[in-house]
Order: sequence, then structure tokens, then C-alpha cells
Amino acid sequence: MIVLRCMLLLGLLSSQAVYSQKQIKPNIVMISVDDLNDFIGGMGHPDAITPNLDKLINKGVLFTNAQCQSPMCGPSRTAVMTGVRPSTSGIYGMIDDNAIKEVNAATQKSTFLQQYFKDAGYYTMGVGKIFHEHAPDGVLDESGGRVPGFGPKPKVNFHWDQKKTSTDWGAFPETDEQMPDYKSAQWAVERLHRSYDRPFFLSVGFLRPHVPWYVPQKWFDLYDKDKIHLPPYLKSDRDDLPAIALEVDDLPMMPTTDWAIETGQWKDILHGYLASVSFVDHYVGEVLNALENSPYADNTIVVLWSDHGYRLGQKGTFAKMCLWNSATAAPLIFSGPGLPHNVKIDVPVELFSIYPTLTDLCDLLQNKNLEARSLSPLLLAPNTEWEYPTITTWARNNHAICTSDYRYIHYEDGSEELYLLKTDPNEWYNEAGNKKYTKIKQRLKAFLPKVNEKWAAASEYSMNAYFIKQKEEQSN
Repeated sequence: MIVLRCMLLLGLLSSQAVYSQKQIKPNIVMISVDDLNDFIGGMGHPDAITPNLDKLINKGVLFTNAQCQSPMCGPSRTAVMTGVRPSTSGIYGMIDDNAIKEVNAATQKSTFLQQYFKDAGYYTMGVGKIFHEHAPDGVLDESGGRVPGFGPKPKVNFHWDQKKTSTDWGAFPETDEQMPDYKSAQWAVERLHRSYDRPFFLSVGFLRPHVPWYVPQKWFDLYDKDKIHLPPYLKSDRDDLPAIALEVDDLPMMPTTDWAIETGQWKDILHGYLASVSFVDHYVGEVLNALENSPYADNTIVVLWSDHGYRLGQKGTFAKMCLWNSATAAPLIFSGPGLPHNVKIDVPVELFSIYPTLTDLCDLLQNKNLEARSLSPLLLAPNTEWEYPTITTWARNNHAICTSDYRYIHYEDGSEELYLLKTDPNEWYNEAGNKKYTKIKQRLKAFLPKVNEKWAAASEYSMNAYFIKQKEEQSN
């Protein structure tokens, strides 16, 4: 009888252990990389040396056509962290992160991504650039902070020295240890060596390849500049754009493609960007390797994303801040328990879907105040039909609607652009004036946001002079 009772007790304890194991929520490591476009080996770039990003892609799911909600750091990150579109929040430019909740009813109802997990029992930690400047008060249980600016600079710029931009490129400083991203990686690695009594949500925000493209010489030495491939470029590309598109894209503080060609600097700029990508790839790898060698390796979801893309000569300039694909597309990778390996999904998806996707994967109650749609159906069944377009907003009432076949851009004055992506992947030929596509435009136009909130905040730096003028007129 005593033996039987012991056996029953052991069986009960064993079943309870199994049950408890099933109830353990997965940890999350969320890595954001500033201004990273598709210059990644695993995304097909012919030059990029990115072994750690490639490894993560091989271990998980890559969304090859993830579209940001705004092609600028502040509003894009706000959308990711709130699940609310810029057109609903009114946050089209830079705003103090502590002021986000005060903007309007939509942001007041929102709960920041990390806060939502904190409320569900997670221990939240973060370092580097996660939100635009800093995590709002109370969101993180533990913060490593963010170094102001974008790292050390030489006394005199090497190539480009214009106001309202940090754009420049060259080998600087001497060592990685002088770079903020080095410090962020070390902080995150140390946290992965600790023990936790509850699931954790660790956010790590890397600055490079945000301008200036300064990294130590060894990262430049990885590349033969003369062998770097130039992106596709058509000099007459902008000839069929509406006047407002040219005005929106008037960015005199940034180098133009024509300038880069005339001065012979195009490959030098690409060299600086690629060196910066390889630098940050290494420190992403430091964090991922620490996770892989930790007790949390088998129960941690990794999501890596960038806030938007970056034009490196496409569409006439070196900048983000537009509604064309080279500025709106960004890498998005999920990896973790139960997710497929080495899968690439090509349908357009939205970056701010990170929020509901993570709550789904962690089996949390869905936040009902989100506008974002979870990608978990695609992650769990990559061949799932996905007919939802993406919406990107650049300032008030200017939007791009993207499907697998089309990019439709609608500006506040009614001007339009339409690109046939199957035959024109570089978006060189605007077909908006072609009556043949009138019905297609009408169908895509139906997806434009019905709400376009007034400006919450903007500055001449965060918006070009045209949009500042619009804001002033709207306030009169």
C-alpha cells in the first residue's frame, strides 16, 4: 500500500511537472536595427556580409516584404509599440516618447507592447534605441538606457557636412568598444546570463546602420569597394511624378544620386553602409549566441526588425522619408519554439503586426485596442492565403497601399502614383494616369485610412519644409 501511494504520488508530481512545463510562457528577445534595408546576404544582396542575420533567417521565418507604417524612426516605432497607425495617432514625426499617451483618445487607450507583457507577468528589460529616444516611464523593469545621438564623430566630417542630417561615411572610431552598439550588446549578453523567476521580455535596439556610417576600419576591410554592386537607378525615374511627390521628397540636406555619380562617391557611400551593416550584424550575433548558450535557448522567441528601409541611390537620393518601396520595406524575422525553419514569406505584411503576433505566440489575451493584424496564421502555416494590403503613411493624409501586385500612392491633394510590381519592381513607371488601371486604383483607394488625425508634433528636422508649411496652415 505504501509503495502504491508512493507510485501515485510520483505520478501526480510527474504530471504536475509536465503541466507546469506546458504553462511556462516563452521568453522574448526583440532586436531592432535602425535604418536597415534589405542589404542582407540572406535576403539576396550580392555583397552584404551578414553571417549572423543569415543564420537567424535559416533558423526562422523571414518576411521578405514587410512594410513600415511610416518611413521615419519616431512614427514607425510608435506604431510598432502601440499597434496604432500614424493616421490614427496623429504622430507623423518625432515626439517625446513620454508624450505619446497624451496625444489623443487612440494613444490614451493604447498600452505599450512591453507594458502589455509586463502586465501579463513578464520581466521587461531594454537597452539602446527601442522607442525613438527612450522607453516611456514605467514600461521597463530594468533599462540600460540609450547613449544620446548616434555615436562618436570626428572633429571634421569626411565627405558630407550639411545641417539637419548626420549623413557622412568613413572609418571611425578606432575600436568597437567606443561604439554605443558594443555597449548595448554587452548589456544584453549579461542579462542573458542571469536567472529569472518569470518569463522575460528583452528589447535590444541597435543604432547602426543609421547615419553617420562610421564604424572602425576592420569593417570596411571586409569589402572590396570596387566590386560593390550599385542599386538599380533610372535617371528619368522622377519625370512622371506629380508635383507634390517632388515637393515631399525635396531633401536638400541629403546627397543626391546625381551628386554621388558626379563625384564618384556612390560606391564609397555603399561601402560605408555595408560596413555598418556588417558591424551591427556582429553584435546582433553576440546577443543571439549568448541566447543560444543560455538555459533559455529552447523557450525564447526572437523577433528582429528594422523601423523602415533606406534609399541608397534609388529614386534619386540617399534617404528614407518617402512612400516608395526602397524606404518602406524592412527586414522582419521571427524564430523560436514551434516556428518553421528557413522559411521565406513573400506576401506584404505590416511591421506593427509584431505586437499582436507576439501576444498570440505567447498565448496572451489579445489587446483589443490594436489596429495591427497578427501574423501568427502565416507563421504557423506559411502557405495561408493573405489578401490584406499594407498601409504606409508619410505625414498627414499621404499613404501608400501595397499588395503583391501593386503599389498605389495617394497624396493629400489627390495626386496619385501606381506601380505594377510584377513588371516594374523598381517602381520606375507611374501608371496612375493610365485609364486601363482605373478600376484597380478604385479598389486600392478603398483601403486608404478613413481617419487622418491632425498633427500631434513635428519639427523642421523631422518633416521637410513643405510639411511644416502645411502644419502651420492647418493651425491657422
